[in-house]
Amino acid sequence: MPVYLILALAVMAETIGTTALQASQQFTRVGPSVLVVLAYAVSFYLLSITLRTMPVGVVYALWSGLGIVLIATIGWMVFGQKLDLPAVLGMVMIIGGIAVIHLFSAASPH
Repeated sequence: MPVYLILALAVMAETIGTTALQASQQFTRVGPSVLVVLAYAVSFYLLSITLRTMPVGVVYALWSGLGIVLIATIGWMVFGQKLDLPAVLGMVMIIGGIAVIHLFSAASPH
C-alpha cells in the first residue's frame, strides 16, 4: 500500500477520534469515548507504518497539519464553531506547507 495512502488513513482515523472526543462530552458518553480510543490506536499504528519510509518530522508535519485543517472544518460544519479570518489564513498556510513538502522535499517520497 502506498505510504501516502497509509498516512491519509492515519489522518482520517485521527480526525474521527478527535471528532468523537468532542462528541464524548469529556468522556461522559461511553460510545464516543470508546471510539476515541480505538480511532487513536488505529491512527498511531498507521502512523508508525509510515515511519518505515518517511522521516518522523515530515510524517508528523503532514499528519498534524492535515488533522488541524480537517478538525477545524468539522468543528465549523458540524459543531457550529466559528472560524475567523486569521484562523482560515493560518489553515491556508498549513495546506501550502503540506504542498511544499509533497512537491519539493527530498525527504518526502514522490
